[in-house]
Parts: sequence; C-alpha cells; structure tokens
Amino acid sequence: MSNNDQSNASKTVHDVVYDLMRKLGMTKVFGNPGSTELNFLTNFPEDFEYVLALQEASAVAMADGYAQATGNAAFINLHSAAGVGNGLGNVFTAYRNHTPLVITAGQQARSILELDPYLAAMDAAEFPKPYVKWSIEPASAEEVPRAIAKAYEIAMQHPRGPTFVSIPSDDWDKPAVMPAYSKVIGGSIPSPDAMDQLVQSIKDSQNFALVVGSDIDRQGAFNLAVDLAERMQAPVYEAPNSSRASFPEDHPLFAGFLPALPDKLSDKLADYDVVLVIGAPVFTIHIEGDMPLYDSDTKLYQITADPMYAASASNTTTLIGTIAESITALLEKLPKSDLNPVTEPMRPAAPEVEAVTPISINYALKVLSEERTKDSIITEEAPSHRPAIQRYLPITQPNGFYTMASGGLGYSLPASVGVALATDKRVICVIGDGSSMYSIQAIWTAVRHNLPITIVLLNNFGYGAMRDFSKILGSQAVPGLDIKGIDYVQLAQSMGADGVRIDNHEKLAEAYQTAMTKEGCYLIDVVIDPDSGAIY
Repeated sequence: MSNNDQSNASKTVHDVVYDLMRKLGMTKVFGNPGSTELNFLTNFPEDFEYVLALQEASAVAMADGYAQATGNAAFINLHSAAGVGNGLGNVFTAYRNHTPLVITAGQQARSILELDPYLAAMDAAEFPKPYVKWSIEPASAEEVPRAIAKAYEIAMQHPRGPTFVSIPSDDWDKPAVMPAYSKVIGGSIPSPDAMDQLVQSIKDSQNFALVVGSDIDRQGAFNLAVDLAERMQAPVYEAPNSSRASFPEDHPLFAGFLPALPDKLSDKLADYDVVLVIGAPVFTIHIEGDMPLYDSDTKLYQITADPMYAASASNTTTLIGTIAESITALLEKLPKSDLNPVTEPMRPAAPEVEAVTPISINYALKVLSEERTKDSIITEEAPSHRPAIQRYLPITQPNGFYTMASGGLGYSLPASVGVALATDKRVICVIGDGSSMYSIQAIWTAVRHNLPITIVLLNNFGYGAMRDFSKILGSQAVPGLDIKGIDYVQLAQSMGADGVRIDNHEKLAEAYQTAMTKEGCYLIDVVIDPDSGAIY
C-alpha cells in the first residue's frame, strides 16, 4: 500500500468532503443548522466560514447572491425536509436565475431510517424537484464525496443551476477516499451552418434589433454585447423581467426595456425585420393576451445555452451555445455596419420630477441615483416600482444589478448579503415594504459580518404590485393589500443596524449621503406616495 493509499484509508467522509470543498473553492457554508447537520458541522475547519442565516430561505438567497457575484457554485447546508421546505421558494428562484448551488441537507441516520424516525425526510431526493438540475441521496456513506463532486460539476454546467444531496447523519464518520472526479472546461458555439444563417439574415436586414437577457451578464459577456451592438449600430432592448443588467443603460444604443405584456411587447418590436435575442427566453410574459409579433414577418433568432429557452420559444430560430463564446464567434463573422454611429440616445430622457412631499417614487429614485457611490451594486425587489427604477436608476457596469428571475419575493435582501460577502463594493438593496418582510432577518447576518449594505425601503404601506395588477385585471375589492403599523427602523435596530425614517423630500438627499458612508448595514425607510409608480 502506498503512502497516499494509507493516508486515504484513514480519512472519513467528513475529512474528504471538506478537502473536496477546498479544491472546488467552496469554503463558505451558508445555512441554518439542525440536529441532522451536527455531525457535518462538528470540528468546523478554521479556514472555512459559516454564514448563519436565521431562516433557510434566506440562507439559499445569500448563497445565490454569493454564487452569482463570484461565478462559482456556493455550498448550502439545510436541515432535513423542514429546512429544505423553508428554502424551496428561493431554490425555485435560483433555478430561474441559473445560479450554481450545491444544496445539502441532513437526513436521519441510516440505521433507523426504516423506522420512520422523527425528522426523517421521506423520498428526500424527490422533494426539491423539479427545481434542481440533479438530486440524490447516496446509497452508501462512501459515495457521499463523489455525489458532492458530481453535484458541483452539474451545477456549474450551462445552463447553471442548483443541485441537491441528502446526507444521512451517521455517514460523516465512515471511511471514504477522495473521488477521481472530472472537470468540464470551456464553452460552446453554434454550428457553422447555424451561424452562417444568422449572419446572412443580419446582413440582409433593413431594420435589425438586439434583445439582451440576464445570461449575458451572468456569463461574462456584458462588454461583448456592447461590441456587437456597436458593430451593427443596432438598438438594444432589455428582455422582459431580466434579473441582471446586460447592457449599459446610459449607452446611446440602449432603447429601453421590453414589457412583459404581449401586446405592448409586440408593439415595441413591430418595426424590426430581424430581432436577435441573446441570453433570454423569447419572451417572458406576465399575463395572457395576443402576441402579434409571433404571427408577423419579423424573423426571430435566439442564442442561448438553455434548451428549455429553445423549447419554449415560439416562431423562433434558436442557436445553442454559451453566450460569450457565441457572441465572439458572431463578431468574427459580421462586417462592421456602414451606418453612421448613433450619438443621440435612442431612449428618451427621463422626465423631470418634482421635489415635493409626499415623496414620489420617481423623486426618491432620482435622488438615490445622484447620491449613490458610482461603483455600488444594486439589488432590487420592488416590483411595483420597477419601471421607475429602470428609468431613474440606470445600471451602467457589468455585475451591477441583481434581482429574482422567478418573481418570488424574499430574495433580494438576503442576496445582498451574499453579494456583499463576494465584493468590497457597497451594495444597495432597493426593496418594497411588503417584499422586505419575507426576509427581514437577513439584516442580522449583514450586521454580524459588518457588511456595507444600504437598504432603501420604499414604503407605500402595502403590496403595490398587487394594487396595480388589480387595476390591470379589473379585480374589485381585493383584500389583504395594505400593510401598516410596522416600524422598519426599530426592526433593523433590534438586529444591530442603524436606520432612519424619511417622510419629507427635503431630508432625503442628506439621508442617502449618510447611508453611503455609514460603516456596516444601514436602513432608510422612505415613505412613498402610494399613488406614485406602477408595475407597467
């Protein structure tokens, strides 16, 4: 027996898994511990960091923000079936976000599983489906390290997403060896024939437009998208409900955001003969209705690494490939446009706003844009104010914006913690009062890690998005839309963060200035005129 064999023979599942996590760059563990996780967490290595969330949904969202900001899969440890159940809303969001996560959960000991013991997870590997790419409860303790290695590789393959491993609590002290796992490197591009067809259509086009989606920024192609737009002098639209910003919103070629309403989206693109959608579905809509675009003469093309995006598209020619590699290949084939460079912004300037009290949402965001530190990162969960955010708070840098692709609330406040753990930049969480209450406990974790997070809580005393949808859908006398009587500043202070309530426009700029320089986590409760702003 070689020295290496002897060394491996003396290792436990616990030893090997932590060694594996070091090799894979997953030395932060996000979680909320329970009894079935204690054997994993015992003798926690000094070179690891445990990020404690006070609820499992927050743990998942923190890991999501961290994984997106670092570009590497993040490791989560949840508590049996109950903890996985608590986290599933944000597992769904991670799946829609294409976020690479390795989610583990404790399981009761194998020795008593057949007795249906307290805290046992029935069909544990089935529970998080279909919103994980791969799921397993290993058949034996010695297979646990290989299962985690496989979970990592599957999570990191495009389209990226969460994976799940259920681990019985008595596996950790069993003998194991480091698995001889494989690694996938590099990306892919569409076939030459497919690229030639797309290039010819673009060359023949008389009025060509680009639509950019979240996967452009996720896959590191933000600047390549700018190169492509400038090569063609093409107007650029952001895809509906995009969860990342994939083009500088102050660029002259930026034409604006596509709505998730089928008729209005069709109107926006009706004049183009060729539309190329990159890194997004074709198209994500929010309510039913006719989509005249699909029956028009407009040729729709799509470049994506997600086969489900391809399968869900209508009347579209899809090219499968990873985003950066595909745009690079396209740039190599496309000649430079002979059109004069666009210098005047295609998108009309934002209207001027009045400085009055009560504070309008437009004014609150305009002043925030003026006072924010320029390299700060925005996380957002204020769906009723998204058009105003898009108008008055432009994103101009890669990796500068994060929100949820799922539409599920409870993501962005804990995601801010994950993003802040991955960068030295200030993170500004722009969140509605209703949204904040899904994950307000994330403030506690932000304080414990002394993270530079500014929470701008836009307080319109209720679920503004639902108020707007009630009007759009013609719903009458809908209950449960008002939220009053909550002191958000006191809530933040109870968890160790400072804060202030602002209900007068004259004090707003100074409050933002304080928040941008304050050490650690700081909350501003901005009282917004509830009649200002709309979801579409």
